Amino acid sequence: MSRFEELIATVETYQALVEENYSRIRRLAEEVRGGLCDYIGAPDGICVHLVPPTGPFEPRAYGDLAFSIPPRGFRPLGPVAFGLAFRVSKQADWLRLRFECRKAGDEFIVGIEDGAEYTFHLPMQEGDSGPFYAHIYQYILGWFRENIESYQDGSYGTRSIGFDFFGEPRRVPEAAIAPGPDFKL
Repeated sequence: MSRFEELIATVETYQALVEENYSRIRRLAEEVRGGLCDYIGAPDGICVHLVPPTGPFEPRAYGDLAFSIPPRGFRPLGPVAFGLAFRVSKQADWLRLRFECRKAGDEFIVGIEDGAEYTFHLPMQEGDSGPFYAHIYQYILGWFRENIESYQDGSYGTRSIGFDFFGEPRRVPEAAIAPGPDFKL
């Protein structure tokens, strides 16, 4: 085997592992998108969309663009992120959670926003997502309850886990020089 053939064989193995990693994360994300509304008992339509993990978003289906790497082509082997837009009111107010997924030995770890993690054991089995739905729901509910309590105690004003709300007005400092592409004025 020539060095080039060895390189090609190694890269083929690498890309097969990238596909395994991406497919696992994509299946989980699609399962969460499809099952979380049922889990919380949302009676009036879609309450979850897969959205880009960073940048501007709207509460709609983004397909492949909801993931930090593309589904095809030469891709890096490493953690993959996706965003989850979650409806939190009857008026269609949405927040976004950012998930970053990685494999660590026989564990599949899903990191949420500020360091909160959920661990699956590999291989993942049917029904493993039920406890994960509970984890996501408790995480979101806990954030709102914590902020209510902080307000009632008079110590509010921080957003420690960094939710992004759809349509949220952005504060631009008066002294700001020309706003960049992340600002909507």
